[in-house]
Amino acid sequence: MNFGVVIFPGSNCDKDIISCIERSVNQKVIELWHKDTDLQNCDVIFLPGGFSFGDYLRSGAIAKFSPIMEKVIEFGKNGGYIIGICNGFQILTESGLLPGALLHNTSNKFICKNMFLKINNPNTLITNSYEKNVIKVPIAHGEGRFFADENTMKTLKQNDQIIFKYCNSNGEVLESSNPNGSLDNIAGICNKEKNIFGMMPHPERAADVLLSNTDGVALFKSIMNYINLEKN
Repeated sequence: MNFGVVIFPGSNCDKDIISCIERSVNQKVIELWHKDTDLQNCDVIFLPGGFSFGDYLRSGAIAKFSPIMEKVIEFGKNGGYIIGICNGFQILTESGLLPGALLHNTSNKFICKNMFLKINNPNTLITNSYEKNVIKVPIAHGEGRFFADENTMKTLKQNDQIIFKYCNSNGEVLESSNPNGSLDNIAGICNKEKNIFGMMPHPERAADVLLSNTDGVALFKSIMNYINLEKN
């Protein structure tokens, strides 16, 4: 199985994701430069975190015009698996592959800290291998406040598209456990077809015993498990 990681000018989490994939699921990783126009037969595409194009205009607003995004959009619309993390999530919403938008945190400050997440849908590409429904994963963003109109929010809930919610250590989804003002404490969603995923927290930063946190490892194992079951 080939995993592809798209690298934009300003990406800074690409090496972390590559290392996670290689160490946690022992799979080949192909680095895809933003000016490429060939996805090189990748089975799964990651859009990493960082500050693509310096976050000018809006986070992800310029990256969506990179040549490779035309192929990524086509790949996603044809059922290909795409995971956007932090800035990658922002790029997915800007590209129209995921609904809603990521706005400035209500505090107007960059927030970097560990957060508890409730797994709201345990049966997806990125959650099926988790044995617990509350995990701890760090966030690092200034524009992570998920927003969508009323009809979009209704659709997200009806179709089980809300994957992660910010919560406390007991799994309670409270206003006090919401770090950025996201509607309904949303930390991650997917599209209706459940092949495109976006999340603000960084699982690749919670995937090593040296960090005293391995809660992100199961996300990468979930991808392998899901696709292997699908092929069988």
